[in-house]
Amino acid sequence: MLTKQVKQLLLTIVGQENYDDSKVECLVYSYDATPGFQAMPDAVIKPGSTAEVAAIVKVCNEYNVPIVPRGSGTNLSGGTCPTEGGLVLLFNRMNSLLEIDEENLTATVQPGLITLDLISAVEEKGLFYPPDPSSMKISTIGGNINENSGGLRGLKYGVTRDYVIGLEVVLPNGDIIRTGGKLAKDVAGYDLTKLFVGSEGTLGIVTEATLKLIPMPETTKTMLALYQDLDAAAQSVAKIISNKIIPVTLEFLDRPTLIVVEDFAKIGLPTNVEAVLLIEQDGPPEVVERDMKRMADICLEEKAVSVEIAETESDAVALKTARRTALSALARLKPTTILEDATVPRSEIAKMVRAINEIADKHNVDICTFGHAGGHAGDGNLHPTCITDARDHEEMERVELAFADIFAAAIDLGGTITGEHGVGAMKAPYLEWKLKKEGIDAMRAIKQAFDPNNIMNPGKVFAKETRKRVVVST
Repeated sequence: MLTKQVKQLLLTIVGQENYDDSKVECLVYSYDATPGFQAMPDAVIKPGSTAEVAAIVKVCNEYNVPIVPRGSGTNLSGGTCPTEGGLVLLFNRMNSLLEIDEENLTATVQPGLITLDLISAVEEKGLFYPPDPSSMKISTIGGNINENSGGLRGLKYGVTRDYVIGLEVVLPNGDIIRTGGKLAKDVAGYDLTKLFVGSEGTLGIVTEATLKLIPMPETTKTMLALYQDLDAAAQSVAKIISNKIIPVTLEFLDRPTLIVVEDFAKIGLPTNVEAVLLIEQDGPPEVVERDMKRMADICLEEKAVSVEIAETESDAVALKTARRTALSALARLKPTTILEDATVPRSEIAKMVRAINEIADKHNVDICTFGHAGGHAGDGNLHPTCITDARDHEEMERVELAFADIFAAAIDLGGTITGEHGVGAMKAPYLEWKLKKEGIDAMRAIKQAFDPNNIMNPGKVFAKETRKRVVVST
């Protein structure tokens, strides 16, 4: 619990109306979207400015109070669970779109701005912010930055890191720094901007971001390719890329996922095939026409049983919307849905799909595989999703063993343990598999330099002996 002295100092900064340590409020912010994982904070605080954030951090640093900066809590790695108590910082008072600069093609925003609100605002001006995580209707830009979120368009356009060009950050000692800016080129010193993106709140608190915008694509087309063979679908992905075509979206859904998505969305998706590829391309009309024809030919060459191009924009939107509902659809099947991500080189996608299916059979667990929230088949990021019940402890043990095998298989194929979900608490035990001891030591040195008192989101990222999904007593 926070001492009366610390509480009073915090109340002086934000006022009683922006501080809450009731059990009910703390319970609300004790979990994120990670299944079966929870930890209680000591209090929840809502700063209204960078100056207030800095003042809060100075108090916490002096009295060794853990701080967890939090967006909407949509992350899937336990990254915003306050595993060591302390303060959860919310940014719903710092949620403004400060500027759209049409001359420099940038947007300047506060961390609490909802992702879709930014996307909608810039599109009204004929501009484009490509990162589009499936959670974009509720996720915040600050959360996207902390997790380096992807999106369905990530194959062609990249992820959040590729669009963050400047930051205002409060360091763990309360200092305020600015990195980058509205510049096409800037090599003055270390690239601190990129260091903070994806750092999961362990190095500092983002209080403002300058984001790169690009012109809106002239036209977009969407295609659905159907397969009776999983390997053929995976091979089509690899062949499209090897033919030097980079579509906006290249998504993979297997049959179990198709069945539940169609039952949920009811838009006429086929459920009598083993897999589908959802493919989208944008750009000048002549380029889109050429690429769509070539991709359709490739899919047919690789034994697609059918290739259909969406006739209208509403049809295309329906397909993409249905794809974004995959997790929600799967979540209806059993009480617990555990969605993971593992990434392999594009050339190894077929092998990884086979490996996931073999591992599911080995451990006798139900795993559906699809691309989710930027987890594109096209960029090698697959999302094995296990439908289970956290109350069945024996099955949960098998689920954990299955995911450990999946991460190991990804690394064996030259991949990694996470392409977009982050490490958080859930993947910390596996990080050393990817980075080796020397890599972990280098990261620890950076963490120690920025945060010697370890107040910033402690207990995250760095390896632990065990990974457990445990509901902490409230």
